[in-house]
Amino acid sequence: MAVDRVLANLDLNLLLTLDALLRERNVTRTAERLGVSQPAVSGALSRLRRHFGDQLLVRVGNRYDLTPLATRVAALTGPALAGVRRVFDATAEFDPSGLDREFTIVSSDYAATILGPLIARRFAAQAPGARLRLQQTTPYAVDHAADTLRSADGLIIPHGFVTGLPYLDLYADRWVCVVSADHPDVGAALTMDQLAELPWVVIFDRPTAFAPASRQLRMLGIEARVEVVVDGFAQMPFLVAGTRRVALLQERLARLVAPVAGIRLLDCPFDVVPVAEAFWWNPMFRNDPAHMWLRDVLMEAAAELRPSA
Repeated sequence: MAVDRVLANLDLNLLLTLDALLRERNVTRTAERLGVSQPAVSGALSRLRRHFGDQLLVRVGNRYDLTPLATRVAALTGPALAGVRRVFDATAEFDPSGLDREFTIVSSDYAATILGPLIARRFAAQAPGARLRLQQTTPYAVDHAADTLRSADGLIIPHGFVTGLPYLDLYADRWVCVVSADHPDVGAALTMDQLAELPWVVIFDRPTAFAPASRQLRMLGIEARVEVVVDGFAQMPFLVAGTRRVALLQERLARLVAPVAGIRLLDCPFDVVPVAEAFWWNPMFRNDPAHMWLRDVLMEAAAELRPSA
């Protein structure tokens, strides 16, 4: 088999530097991220520019922007690094206790709060050298899930937002209404009329970013009178407490924070679709031993949240 002359003449460290440069768009920050000197990064950038025949980074005012070629290359560096990592992580028998790797899982603060501690406990027991990064999700990360999963190991989000990618079903939860423990107008139950009249705390409140229960309420003809919009579920109970506001929250999270937040949980006065939490991942990780271990860890952790048979 002929030797690939392009690869034979390249230093693979350039791939790591290229990925960091295209993310940071700054030589100084790239050097800090890689733990090397600024001249070393400047030299690597010069070599990369000669290789590609392109400036890659161009100054625009006080910042650097990517050239069109660099923008295309930026989408490839993450998967390329993941492939290199899989090659050098491969062993005859996979042993997680020897892992020295960071796993990034993009999730809501709800999933990070409920499932995160169970995952972290298994990391500590089975792979003490591995690191778990729980990264807060955003509407963009969900709307562009395929791109998100080029640089992350997985995305935890309910069904209904992502299609065309492999996934693992994790656990189920249900939506409940939460109000202040001393709400002056709400007794033992909520009515549909009250949901239409009371002010709301909602998450995101965008066409493609919403709690499914909120959209279902809208389909029933209830337009929530939104008073507060947040980017995370964990903030919602504290923005309900001591007010007339109402919010929809996952029952597991609501029960966890109710004693400290000063809220009450009430059944929704309509049949609400339950939460079906799942882990979505890039098919390039299908046979990666470390990622297979990660998926096993997630299933073990989620099993603790499922009711016993």
